Amino acid sequence: MVTARIVVLFALAAIAEIGGAWLIWQAVRENRGWWLALLGIVALGAYGFIAALQPDAHFGRVLAAYGGVFVAGSLAWGIVVDGFRPTVWDYVGSAVALVGAGIIVLAPASAGAPE
Repeated sequence: MVTARIVVLFALAAIAEIGGAWLIWQAVRENRGWWLALLGIVALGAYGFIAALQPDAHFGRVLAAYGGVFVAGSLAWGIVVDGFRPTVWDYVGSAVALVGAGIIVLAPASAGAPE
């Protein structure tokens, strides 16, 4: 159940952060209206709150693991929303990032820091 919560929160955080950054990009780079930047700021704020809901109490660890989700989510957003065509290296890099995130999140508690 905890793993499902972690995955859902990471997915929601990715949507909020990547979506927020994309909205600001649309406002600034594509001249699509300042109101999109404001929505982007709200979405980026929501990302911060969503990340804070993770069950792990260590900020750096949560954000480090989220980094892998962000890499994969950014490529997925680009494919779905912007029609981006990734290379095989984009997929390989994304897979490596997700494996790294999985190692951080799923490591047994007994494998903690040295005493």
